[in-house]
Amino acid sequence: MKKYQTLLFDVDDTLLDFSAAENLALRLLFEDQKIPLSTELEAHYKKINQGLWKSFEEGNLDRDEVVNTRFSILFKEYGHEVDGILLEKKYRSYLEEGHQLVNGAFELITALQNKYDLYIVTNGVSKTQDKRLRDSKLHPLFKDIFVSEDTGYQKPMKEYFDYIFARIPNFSAEQGLIIGDSLSADITGGQLAGLDTCWVNPDMKPNDTDIVPTYQIQRLDELYRILGVGRDNISLSAI
Repeated sequence: MKKYQTLLFDVDDTLLDFSAAENLALRLLFEDQKIPLSTELEAHYKKINQGLWKSFEEGNLDRDEVVNTRFSILFKEYGHEVDGILLEKKYRSYLEEGHQLVNGAFELITALQNKYDLYIVTNGVSKTQDKRLRDSKLHPLFKDIFVSEDTGYQKPMKEYFDYIFARIPNFSAEQGLIIGDSLSADITGGQLAGLDTCWVNPDMKPNDTDIVPTYQIQRLDELYRILGVGRDNISLSAI
């Protein structure tokens, strides 16, 4: 069993339930706009949003272009002209309130915090991620939080990881493991940076890409076995 020292955790749909936060924020936003949020409309927004964030990961759009245009793009397709920046601000205020934990996340991080160097690595908006992590009580359990907005780069860019590695004392890539739900951002980024990778895949979606993670887990508590850490947060088996 390999010994790791530094664990890099993604946030959304890895530690925090982004789907729950997003669904609530969208519902509140559309209620504010006096527009019924149909299943079709919600699905179409998510398709547009995912496409924009994919372009961000690929370096074709910056963060502001993603967040400030997604609602104007959506409404334009339904024949409405809206202020995308204004809607984004309202949506962001709702999203910042969503800090629902993924099952087992707090227990896991609490168990690992004194045994490993824990860091957050996340794409997104710094203010939003900071508030959600603080409200979830996870924030103080990590040595540092690295949000793409603050670094000037994003996952999966190697420059993003170079920025992080330069700020982690005595960092060794051979003893590092990244844990996240995105093959294109977390797993690809980790591989480009020379890290072992752990794909969090709760729905056991088929991997139809050529991206092969070091590990794949369905539940966060499977990390205990990978790391060799006792769930009682006291015993540490030989690694």
